Amino acid sequence: MELLTQEQRAQSLENAMADGDQEPGCYYVGVDVGTGSVRAALVDQRGSLLAFADQAINKWEPQFNHHEQSSEDIWAACCTVTKKVVQGIDLNQIRGLGFDATCSLVVLDKQFQPLPVNHEGDSHRNIIMWLDHRAVSQVHRINNTKHSVLQYVGGVMSVEMQAPKLLWLKENLRETCWDKAGHFFDLPDFLSWKATGVTARSLCSLVCKWTYSAEKGWDDSFWKMIGLEDFVSDNYSKIGNQVLPPGASLGNGLTPEAAKDLGLPAGIAVAASLIDAHAGGLGVIGTDVRGHGLACEGQPVTSRLAVICGTSSCHMGISKDPIFVPGVWGPYFSAMVPGFWLNEGGQSVTGKLIDHMVQGHAAFPELQAKATARCQSIYAYLNSHLDLIKKAQPVGFLTVDLHVWPDFHGNRSPLADLTLKGMVTGLKLSQDLDDLAILYLATVQAIAFGTRFIIEAMEAAGHSISTLFLCGGLSKNPLFVQMHADITGMPVVLSQEVESVLVGAAILGACASGDFTSVQEAMARMSKVGRVVFPRLEDKRYYDKKYQVFLKLVEHQKEYAAIMKGD
Repeated sequence: MELLTQEQRAQSLENAMADGDQEPGCYYVGVDVGTGSVRAALVDQRGSLLAFADQAINKWEPQFNHHEQSSEDIWAACCTVTKKVVQGIDLNQIRGLGFDATCSLVVLDKQFQPLPVNHEGDSHRNIIMWLDHRAVSQVHRINNTKHSVLQYVGGVMSVEMQAPKLLWLKENLRETCWDKAGHFFDLPDFLSWKATGVTARSLCSLVCKWTYSAEKGWDDSFWKMIGLEDFVSDNYSKIGNQVLPPGASLGNGLTPEAAKDLGLPAGIAVAASLIDAHAGGLGVIGTDVRGHGLACEGQPVTSRLAVICGTSSCHMGISKDPIFVPGVWGPYFSAMVPGFWLNEGGQSVTGKLIDHMVQGHAAFPELQAKATARCQSIYAYLNSHLDLIKKAQPVGFLTVDLHVWPDFHGNRSPLADLTLKGMVTGLKLSQDLDDLAILYLATVQAIAFGTRFIIEAMEAAGHSISTLFLCGGLSKNPLFVQMHADITGMPVVLSQEVESVLVGAAILGACASGDFTSVQEAMARMSKVGRVVFPRLEDKRYYDKKYQVFLKLVEHQKEYAAIMKGD
């Protein structure tokens, strides 16, 4: 548990006043429910974190590809961390509360009590997690319908979306779960209901994961076609028939009961929520960039791409009009920034792939020992080791004959092909620390080439992108950031506040409070540039050649598959 001291809070307050804020005493609470933990922050009107706390949450895997959580466990963790971040604060200064969470599926009965999503009948485990892949056969059947709603998810629905999971519950847990269910919530919407008693859903969740259309609403023919006509007959009351844009104020604000649980004042504004990656996008994409010499300064916000990079990566681009990009999710109207269409590209494994490559290498124990002796993380050690062995050439040139295709867990965007595998070419017999460092570099470069591949697909369809805004765990790695700049040829903006997802959640609370006239105004006021990393344009020719090899790798992989399938 990590908290700012009273002195640090006082200093933050002084800084805000010195910067000429009229009302330094307005605070917002952001709560972020990730895969493994719940985090909360107290944030001021300038987007500075005054306090932070986190707490682990339970996960269950009763069988392969089944991943479950508990809504009661998650709510209890939300209460613990929220109470921690508001300790010692005058509660009257807290103006709003915003939630974001993973797009997991919460199941409750008609009295709002948890129902089991498992064969064991354990109703405590009432959440099917976002990364759960139990509904493979259901998603195949849904995709085979070729229904028109699928064009809004890049043409193919993912097994991680909600329709296949709902169909799985109907087909597998009819008596213990499906027939008793009164409410199916996306996790972010469950949290805002718990806080306000309002069952209205956020446009973000319903549009991105449930096939809802911001313009046309639910499509009856889709649910009937896939065998879930039950929803149509009760006017969608179980999955949401009142829908609000993210940041809209819900009901009468925080209920007395939830206020007591969270340690906050009853009646403060609570916002319609966001999915966690979208909160990260909201936390960075509207940053005020004046005075940093960036092309996007004079351009609309649609020239920016937010890349939220952790275990996996999400690429968020927005547009004034809908743009259909094959293999990229969306266009989703008002799903992140109100009034704009969102396209969402993604890479299934990024941080997880780097860990996999490094930890599986013969020199990993030596790396661990040396990094520990120097009190460094293994990645800080690897970055300095690369600087040591590069001699006179730029560090990126160390991979001139080592190339990686990064789809070790299939391709989410822009090929949308789960059957693709990872590839490495240029291996030698050596297995020393130099060899490990260069393989690590080639993997980081491959992920950046994957981002370039997604950007090119988005631009070919009509996007125009000039600047990357990175946040998430991998954005703390300077090599990862520099390679993204060099390989895409675009400057990378890093936020002053590393916890951009929590800032995004707090921005929602600020909008709901009415302290800002729009989400866009709150984004500009509460997102600050920390650092800008520019591309080394003199290395462009080298990376263009490596990118040609990168594209050849997947072309060749498909040829190999065709040969093996042939007669």
